[in-house]
Amino acid sequence: MTAIQFHEKVLSIQPNMFSFALMLTANRYDAEDLLQETTLRVLDNKDKYVDNVNFKGWVLTIMRNIFINNYRKVLRNQIVVDHKGDLRNLNVSEDANRENPEETMTVKEITFIINSLNGDLKTPFLMYLDGYKYNEISDKLELPLGTVKSRIFFARREIRRNLSA
Repeated sequence: MTAIQFHEKVLSIQPNMFSFALMLTANRYDAEDLLQETTLRVLDNKDKYVDNVNFKGWVLTIMRNIFINNYRKVLRNQIVVDHKGDLRNLNVSEDANRENPEETMTVKEITFIINSLNGDLKTPFLMYLDGYKYNEISDKLELPLGTVKSRIFFARREIRRNLSA
């Protein structure tokens, strides 16, 4: 398929793409943004399209994946964790209002150990705890992916070693 044919195919399914985007977002402006982002992504990845594959299905799958990734990004940005505060109430269910001194001490120890980590280990580890994926941490800290994975591994090992001591 030539580049011109590819562009014409993309333009011909724009109404279908907009309808699908509107169904996903339930908002006209967000649907227009999603349509634009999908169109750009499809055009950037035209070399990945294989002939004899359902073109419309391929494009709508890209749109759905962009929507899901954007939704996850919005959720992650809405969650704010104060690392300087006490982490003992983090992820505690309603049933767990009973104070157990042993559990409280363990959480305090873990919080202290995490806060005492070397800065090179602490930052990627805290970002990982916040729900960032390895590649997102790598991008934000401008570090190679392998370095990020190693630092998180070493942080976990250091925490385990300090807890068992």
